[in-house]
Amino acid sequence: MMSDSALKTSNSLRAKRRGKLGGSIALVGALILGSAAAIPAQAQGTKIGFVNTERILRESGPAKAAQSKIEAEFKKRDDELQRLNNSLRSQAEKFDKDAPVLSESDRVKRQRELSNLDTDLQRKRREFQEDFNRRRNEEFSGIVTKANDAIKRIAEQENYDLIIQDAVTVNPRIDITDKVIQSLGK
Repeated sequence: MMSDSALKTSNSLRAKRRGKLGGSIALVGALILGSAAAIPAQAQGTKIGFVNTERILRESGPAKAAQSKIEAEFKKRDDELQRLNNSLRSQAEKFDKDAPVLSESDRVKRQRELSNLDTDLQRKRREFQEDFNRRRNEEFSGIVTKANDAIKRIAEQENYDLIIQDAVTVNPRIDITDKVIQSLGK
């Protein structure tokens, strides 16, 4: 058994060790916090840019030219679809007027014809939309490739560390979309 003075001495030594250990932990904690605080300071030196791809595909010269080209290619088919739609509408209106005086067999026959015309029109619209989207994707994939090359050039010339495309929110001071659009216009 320990005497009271030996017990006090032992407790005193333990307290000193805890004090030193506690001080060491506090020092390590301060170092960790200090280095964590230094990380944002280093990040402030990082040059970040933002590019709005949607705007490039809407406002750049090549995108506008591609859109006009595609619309010209599909204008004839679009006009034909409009003509078929108007024809179907006028035939449906005529049927609605004539229906009360038509025989049952004539009414069924004309309903079937209208239904077939409508089905044909819907099929043609779907084909048109698929062809239009496929052609648009072909044209715009080339523009996206050129835009990506322009972005890389700008990043190298102006020493950007990171370029982000399509973010939820962006500070306008890091938006380089106009530079990319100008670069594509050349």
